[in-house]
Amino acid sequence: MTPRNDELLSRVDSRYALVIVAAKRARQINNYHHQLGEGTFEETPPMVESRSKNYLTMALEEIGSGKIKYEYTK
Repeated sequence: MTPRNDELLSRVDSRYALVIVAAKRARQINNYHHQLGEGTFEETPPMVESRSKNYLTMALEEIGSGKIKYEYTK
């Protein structure tokens, strides 16, 4: 189940950061699944059990559960 927006926004400091973090993590999950057939494992596998096969949904579930942390550097 996809976390609610208010839950997600409590884990990040802005909507922009949420979009960037979720998109980057979704790309990592996509790359991981494509590497499975090649036998290489450079990316981290999904960190939550998800009913969805959508990588962006998986990324949002990871953020909502607190598995994904990010640090803003200047």
